[in-house]
Amino acid sequence: MGERFRLTLGQMNPTVGDLQGNAALARRAWKEGKEAGADLVALPEMFITGYQTQDLVMKHAFVRDAMDHVEQLMEECADGPALAIGGPLLQGDKLYNAYHVLKGGRLVRQVLKHDLPNETVFDEVRLYDQGPLGGPYDLGVVRVGTPICEDAWHEEVPEALEESGAEILLVPNGSPYYRGKFDTRLNVMISRVVETGLPLVYLNMIGGQDDQVFDGGTFVLNPGGELAVRLPVFDEAIAHVDFEKTDAGWRAQKGDIAAFPDDWEQDYRVMVQATRDYFQKTGFSKAVLGLSGGVDSAIVATIAADALGPENVRGVMMPSEYTSQASLDDAAAVATALGIRLDNVSIGGPRRAMTEALAPLFEGTEPDVAEENIQSRLRGVILMALSNKFGEMLLTTGNKSEVAVGYATIYGDMAGGYNPIKDLYKMRVFETCRWRNANHRDWMKGPAGEVIPPNVIQKPPTAELREDQKDSDSLPEYSDLDVILEALIDDEKAVSEVVEMGFDREVVKKVERLIYIAEYKRFQSAPGARLTKRAFWLDRRYPIVNRWRDPS
Repeated sequence: MGERFRLTLGQMNPTVGDLQGNAALARRAWKEGKEAGADLVALPEMFITGYQTQDLVMKHAFVRDAMDHVEQLMEECADGPALAIGGPLLQGDKLYNAYHVLKGGRLVRQVLKHDLPNETVFDEVRLYDQGPLGGPYDLGVVRVGTPICEDAWHEEVPEALEESGAEILLVPNGSPYYRGKFDTRLNVMISRVVETGLPLVYLNMIGGQDDQVFDGGTFVLNPGGELAVRLPVFDEAIAHVDFEKTDAGWRAQKGDIAAFPDDWEQDYRVMVQATRDYFQKTGFSKAVLGLSGGVDSAIVATIAADALGPENVRGVMMPSEYTSQASLDDAAAVATALGIRLDNVSIGGPRRAMTEALAPLFEGTEPDVAEENIQSRLRGVILMALSNKFGEMLLTTGNKSEVAVGYATIYGDMAGGYNPIKDLYKMRVFETCRWRNANHRDWMKGPAGEVIPPNVIQKPPTAELREDQKDSDSLPEYSDLDVILEALIDDEKAVSEVVEMGFDREVVKKVERLIYIAEYKRFQSAPGARLTKRAFWLDRRYPIVNRWRDPS
């Protein structure tokens, strides 16, 4: 029998800024590794601080506190396996994204991240200094090379480690989800394995942080690209992987390969996990939302019930004279199916009072969007009052199509602390409702079965702010609008290219205009779960003041 090396992987959920709590998670993983006879216990990138810290890591007091916690772990985890954990490192006036390898009460190596990402949600070039190319560290049995996250997405660092004697590549990550991300990771890591001829461990964290969800899915590849181990996506896992030295080098023994859900399930899990962690990590346990009888509020109520439990969700129906009986019935049906509380607060009286108060100023004008938006803003006032009184975070319910074109009232239905469907286009909202009605998983706290009545999904969308109003009065049909939006926003296509796809130029120009003039609304909107590489916030940063329009 050849030499053996046991690696314990901690796919866990840290909280940004909770240094003590993150250190406790690290100790728990280390103890399990010790009991399992591990040689090394590894945790993800920047685990001691949580990820992403954004500019918090520029505060030197925070960095020193994090380094103190790593040093304390070094002392507490001296009698057992080596411990490798991500965290910041301050050396003089240089700040690094580092990976601290601790063994026997001493520091074995501090690996410094070399390739700093400066794209999508990442801004590490403005936060950290670039580390030098380094070599592997010797753990007595095997020499391990550690490209930190982005370092493994490029050839230079892994090849340098292989050339300097690394026998196994351990890649600690803070890699957030977007649709299709796992296949992208896997293909890139297979390339690194083929180039270096070394087995590779891709260790990712889990959990939500603001708009991002880290989806886990840690995996181990053998030379040639063979998948030896895959941990579940989104779930905590402390797993032990055995390597054996053969005549051809080190090889990971085959282990469990967790089932991999489809895109619909992953997207829904992200929205649930993002909401759950946003609440837990900010100290909230209960949610409130306006339940209108429409499809958007229905899916948000379902996500909230699955994230927090139905007993912790309050829906509020706030009818006006334009609210149909069907909407009242549909809101009640959703609340009953989910088992959440439903309160009814009419805005008729407050609206009459506002109309009377503004009458002298509005005299001589025709009713328009100003009067319509008063209704939405009154609803926002009511919901925020309930939020303040009962300590329930207000969830907003605008989908990506509405957020994109500003089809929402600022300080009205945009008021709130979090938006689970902010990155979900309207047509995907419909399909997500159908998916949830047909599927239930053990990570959902809400009930199984048809929780969103078919009528809620099938009826024409309407804001019900005037008589017989429908969204299609102001916007293209969502089946067309979403295609145009994806082209202009996600793909950054020119107007002429969208017209070539078969759309009327005047319609495309109208949508383009709506996107740009709604920028100030998005700047003030609640954060929401990121599902794509072009989510509103860090992925897409446009100026609020912008006079340019595509002339094509």
